[in-house]
Amino acid sequence: MFTSTAIASILPEILILLVGMLLLVVEPFWKEEQRRNAGWLTAGGLLLSLILSLLFGQPGEPVTTLGGMVRFDWLGFFFKLLFMFAGVATSLLLMDNKKVGDRGEAYLLLLASLIGMNLMAASADLIMLYLAIETTSIPLYVLSGFMLANEKSTEAGFKYLLFGALTSTIMLYGFSLLFGFAGTTNLYELVDLFNGGTLSPFVALGVLALILVGLGFKASVVPLHFWAPDVYEGAPTPVAGFLSTASKAAGFAVLVRLFFVIFPDPQVELARGWAIAIAIIAVITMTVGNLLALPQTNIKRLIAYSSIAHAGYALIGVVALTQLGAASVVFYLAAYIATNLLAFGIVMAFSRVTGLEDLKDYAGMSRRSPWLGLMMLSAFLSLAGMPPFAGFVAKIFVFAAGIQAGYVWLVIVGIINSIIGVYYYLNALKYVYLYRMPDQDEENHPIPMTRPYAIALAVLTLGVILIGTIFAPWFSWSDAAALNLF
Repeated sequence: MFTSTAIASILPEILILLVGMLLLVVEPFWKEEQRRNAGWLTAGGLLLSLILSLLFGQPGEPVTTLGGMVRFDWLGFFFKLLFMFAGVATSLLLMDNKKVGDRGEAYLLLLASLIGMNLMAASADLIMLYLAIETTSIPLYVLSGFMLANEKSTEAGFKYLLFGALTSTIMLYGFSLLFGFAGTTNLYELVDLFNGGTLSPFVALGVLALILVGLGFKASVVPLHFWAPDVYEGAPTPVAGFLSTASKAAGFAVLVRLFFVIFPDPQVELARGWAIAIAIIAVITMTVGNLLALPQTNIKRLIAYSSIAHAGYALIGVVALTQLGAASVVFYLAAYIATNLLAFGIVMAFSRVTGLEDLKDYAGMSRRSPWLGLMMLSAFLSLAGMPPFAGFVAKIFVFAAGIQAGYVWLVIVGIINSIIGVYYYLNALKYVYLYRMPDQDEENHPIPMTRPYAIALAVLTLGVILIGTIFAPWFSWSDAAALNLF
């Protein structure tokens, strides 16, 4: 059972587990002032795990391992690399969070959630998938409410737990119905159930809707988005950044694998009906996210509603049900992870010094810290879909996939929503570059950055620029990942 292929298929998870064990052994012996080093250990361990996975864990032909539980292919592998990269950045950003950064258990919870995300991306069985989702979610519930003395944080943790448990239960009911109808929990054996005419379209769409409740919650699509703004605002900012990127990407990884496997032919009547349903959800999601972002004055809530809108854009690739559609979703998520982590990282760096999160408090930031201002410019223009940043190319690919599949109307709605998004992103940058502090004394109120922040933000900024300008290698990887679905 444990052949070299089987070990390679779970090599990233094994390495992450070893990092967690090392942290668990070493951290209790550190003095109080050394506890912050848990961030360096976690980030360094994850970076080493990522490199070793690239060197020794690359998949060949798609195979299932561990008794059919895990799919060893490029789709899962690419998502695992994205999750570990997000984990490295989040570990660095956690270090200088005053109430979280010196507590080793926060990093252990982060590592446990990463293992769950990796298994979500590689699951080939409904049982493994559900266990992976719970392994991902439970540590994030705790991390969201980690600051017990902060009422907003405890409220965020409770809301996330409450809504997460409810949607997970509904999704599990959908899984149980799938098993009852198909007699198997293997994802790749469900094709005959949906394409063989054994299920009526009404029942099939009903079962898929139940499953979509759980996955839609992870991806924060409307109407399952309501938890995101409150949780992002109340959770420790590094955790909010991780939730809005890696956790959302894990939900999309399952969406892509599940629905592209179930519907190999987009011309089948049931597949077309399902695609229309997802297209309607995409329209509502991007529209609601953008419209509710317009009146926001708190920057974390603005980014939260922005992330909801971006889930709608990514759904366009899912609707296409083509290779380009799958590749565009993978590429979009890679660009989005780098961009949104950068945006949250800037919020962390600013609030660490000022303790403020309202847009008006960013007045004069470009004079207080020119480099931080430029990074925020890169992040927000990328989120707005402006060239030459990652978000522009990512939107081009998902829109191209929508047009190729014949959903021109959906792409038009996406373009209109992108224009709406430009307004509130530029409105935020207006405070940074055009407004002044009330006393116009920016020179005496600098925003110094610690070394972990400087490293994380510099790497993320470079990633946003490189993905947007030299996108061919990244898209080739995304295309290779998508090819394994067909």
